[in-house]
Amino acid sequence: MKLPDGVRITADLDSDPELAALAEQVLTPEALDLLAALHREFNPRRLELLAARDVRSRALEAGGTLDFLPETASVRGDTSWRVAEPGPGLADRRVEITGPTDQKMTINALNSGAKVWLADLEDANTPLFDNMLSGQLNLRRAITGDIDFESGGKQYVLGDDIATIVVRPRGWHLPEKHVEVDGEPMSGSLFDFALYLLHCGRLQIDAGRGPYYYLPKMESHLEARLWNDVFVAAQQAVGIDRGTIRATCLIETYPAAFEMEEILYELREHSSGLNAGRWDYLFSVIKKFRGAGRDFLLPDRNAVTMTAPFMRAYTELLVSTCHKRGAHAIGGMAAAIPNRRDAEANDAAMGKVRNDKTREAGDGFDGSWVAHPDLVPICREVFDAVLGERPNQIERTRDDVHVTAAQLLDVRSTPGEITEAGLRGNVSVGLQYLQAWLRGSGAVAIFGLMEDAATAEISRSQVWQWQSLGVELSSGQVVTKDLVNTVIDEELAKIAQTVGDEAFAHGGWDAATDLYREMATSEDFADFLTLPAYERMP
Repeated sequence: MKLPDGVRITADLDSDPELAALAEQVLTPEALDLLAALHREFNPRRLELLAARDVRSRALEAGGTLDFLPETASVRGDTSWRVAEPGPGLADRRVEITGPTDQKMTINALNSGAKVWLADLEDANTPLFDNMLSGQLNLRRAITGDIDFESGGKQYVLGDDIATIVVRPRGWHLPEKHVEVDGEPMSGSLFDFALYLLHCGRLQIDAGRGPYYYLPKMESHLEARLWNDVFVAAQQAVGIDRGTIRATCLIETYPAAFEMEEILYELREHSSGLNAGRWDYLFSVIKKFRGAGRDFLLPDRNAVTMTAPFMRAYTELLVSTCHKRGAHAIGGMAAAIPNRRDAEANDAAMGKVRNDKTREAGDGFDGSWVAHPDLVPICREVFDAVLGERPNQIERTRDDVHVTAAQLLDVRSTPGEITEAGLRGNVSVGLQYLQAWLRGSGAVAIFGLMEDAATAEISRSQVWQWQSLGVELSSGQVVTKDLVNTVIDEELAKIAQTVGDEAFAHGGWDAATDLYREMATSEDFADFLTLPAYERMP
């Protein structure tokens, strides 16, 4: 492979012919030139913005708080601006399905009947180099119609009416360690974004759609400004008209909730809306206010519903902000997996999904997420009942909503207990997810739910928070490091019994357990579980 000056591939392609062949197809000379150019122009700003996150975190640990920014009051007060019109294929988003970009999921998601597929290169994926390259290739083949898959004698092929693809690249904090430019690891965000734009942008335009993205884990409008500048530069580099890209931003960090309007403003020529990301949002609450004591103490994660006062404020603000500016508001994830063995349990789970989607549609959301194709009809039925023939309800501006900073910060009013079952659930889910993640699977079925990296983050964060505060469980036990380690050992033993001795012995459970134990019981809180996990990956 011929590499541009200053570019280095650190993966061992010589010993892996299949990976080398993938790299030849995806990391073309043109692609590597674009990656190098974007890295050199934008990586310094990315690193500065990550440093700014640390400064804000230290200020919060020192007793500071979050609020709407006085320096951007003019943006919020200016009623004249709106975001771009929806791109082709993005006006109607009443059902969106999410999942990784392996061949089977690519085909099933596109055939699911959903309006949009969030093709996930982030939380539902693991950043094995093979995954990152094959995912790009699968996306291109899906657009050209040259993709199929066979498993268990069943053939999977694309139908005629497929969903609009929206790609989620990795967040600004994540590197792509297998590609270096001038001695620095590339930004995972720029790597994922640029390869899709180069290989699929023109193909999508020719197909009557466009290169569309979901942007994760931003913490400020300045990070959105960086994305917009990247879009402008990249569109010029590949010969696509400025404003062709559309991006939906996930509001899944606590600081971003106070800058929703500014984030839309920075991306307004490329913006297509905001999304409410539940588990990462709760994880961010713990992370950002980890030194604030019991005012930000959360009960069992399954007890924190979207009707909790601070979560209600967050979603109401998101809808009203989006519709004020002509943008889509997309609701949160329904992660339930249909249970075909237990009709009663399945009916209960599907009832919860229906109730959740009914609340969202009634609140003004324009669509919502599901993780399994069988949930698409439920979500579609609920939104059909509200939208009818309209593609969305952006015209419903929710002028009745007036959310204050105090309401967004009112975690203390969240009802619910902290229980031993909640502690054990967090530990077991965290262990099982990490074991799968380290072995290459980012979307994992656990206890009837499709879990991703956000689940692992909230699971280990809650355990860390409860231990650091010495919380008393509803049973009377106090959460200490010793108790957490005991529960880890006991839950691991249950897993070993379930999977069997041989599978457990060769399943990489020691590495997963060591990492989870470190993240859940260390004195200092690690900002992201995926960073040390990625270091343990080849």
